[in-house]
Amino acid sequence: MRIAMIGAGYVGLVSGACFSEFGFNVACVDRDKERIERLTEGDIPIFEPGLESLILKNTRSGRLSFTTSLSEALVDTDAIFIAVGTPSRRGDGHADLTFVYDVAREISSKITDYTVIVTKSTVPVGTGDEIERIIEETNPSIKCDVVSNPEFLREGSAIDDFMRPDRVVIGTSSEKAREILRQIYRPLFLRETPILFTDRNTAELIKYAGNTFLATKITFINEISDLCEKVGANIQDVAKGIGLDGRIGPKFLHPGPGYGGSCFPKDTLALVSTAQAAGSPIRIVETVVDINDKRKKGLIERVRAIIDGVEGKQVAVLGITFKPNTDDMRDSPSLELIPALIKGGAMVNVYDPEGMENAKKIINDVQWCDNAYDALTGSDVGIILTEWNEFRALDLNRIKGEMRNPLILDLRNIYEMDEMSTAGFEYHCLGIKSL
Repeated sequence: MRIAMIGAGYVGLVSGACFSEFGFNVACVDRDKERIERLTEGDIPIFEPGLESLILKNTRSGRLSFTTSLSEALVDTDAIFIAVGTPSRRGDGHADLTFVYDVAREISSKITDYTVIVTKSTVPVGTGDEIERIIEETNPSIKCDVVSNPEFLREGSAIDDFMRPDRVVIGTSSEKAREILRQIYRPLFLRETPILFTDRNTAELIKYAGNTFLATKITFINEISDLCEKVGANIQDVAKGIGLDGRIGPKFLHPGPGYGGSCFPKDTLALVSTAQAAGSPIRIVETVVDINDKRKKGLIERVRAIIDGVEGKQVAVLGITFKPNTDDMRDSPSLELIPALIKGGAMVNVYDPEGMENAKKIINDVQWCDNAYDALTGSDVGIILTEWNEFRALDLNRIKGEMRNPLILDLRNIYEMDEMSTAGFEYHCLGIKSL
């Protein structure tokens, strides 16, 4: 079986590499000539654990290839996956579907035999209907089925998520298309992965409903964390206490500086816009979006409160990506905090294991450091913003000796209050009253 993956971004690369690992021939196509040249030469443009080795293995085997030519990618193709970006549209929060619809037009002008066209991009309800309309309008004689197959990949663990997913969702009313998708996902059937077949609109909504629920869960625990600080409760015990309830579960019950990344911010906005347009507003998600935005913007006030203003202070920021094990800066809390620190007159040292090259394109006027210790040297406060593993076991004695003021603001709660107090630090975290 031969698959064309249109879009060599995060979703396209991970999905294409994993499908080729299943044994299929996969051609990834992208308009970005430089990106395709880099991929062809074995230079992977994004950081995702395990992705580079998987791509190199399957390109060497001949199962995975990269091209800028859509015509070349579509030769003898059994299934075409659309995996292009759907960023938030400026002004109204709707998903910008320009790239998706452009691809639909291009596909319809080039395929001649029956093909399954699969939307892997995150798209609002009704997008598959519009893709179908565009294809019929562009080439009325074409025979195809449009299927929704949303991705559920977490940055930092995407390979495992693809190979061992909680579920696979496939939206189509065509039995022929279902059979082709069954063959594509046959390796997961053998592992007894739940495969949910449903109609196309339902599949499209499942993706948004899932992400917005998780964003809501994060926002809820952040609000409870703030309450814990006011009343003297311990958020870690509260989270454990409610997470032991099987109806709630422990995942996504960790307080932090606010959600970011490529999915939650744009997907919550898109669902809000879709619901409003349908005349069925989702007030809880509207509130989640508002609270999360205010939380990230309000980080500077938390810093000001513990160091009595930031003007003239040296601040170390550890971690700038929105989560560990990725170099993705999209909607990261650091993009709110660092500019606010600089505007307030602080001198900012920054270190992140993977994100600094991307960050240098959008963050200015900071000192980029080689490691956490360099960033903390001479600092009035150290801020742990992303919970990279290498920050979990720092040499506290060394840090205390090198910082101007042994003060840590831990926005990920990776240390224990008693441990930091014993080590001689003034330690502030989330949802636990400082000693």
